[in-house]
Amino acid sequence: MATQTKRSTIYFDPELYKALRLKAVETSRSVSAIVNEAVKEAIAEDAEDILFFNERADEPLISYDEMVKRLKKDGRI
Repeated sequence: MATQTKRSTIYFDPELYKALRLKAVETSRSVSAIVNEAVKEAIAEDAEDILFFNERADEPLISYDEMVKRLKKDGRI
């Protein structure tokens, strides 16, 4: 089964693009493959953050003032 891809135009800072092209040459990979991997990693990090957020969603919230009082009480500030 062939992988379907979509074409998109991305505008890079010139120096960033130069570094990306050099990495592509040094790693024998395409710029597209490197960008795809970076986007996949960023989305995976987001998914992990959402999972952790959802796991803690039922925890009670405390105000900033209460947190400062706790820190003072514990001698942390």
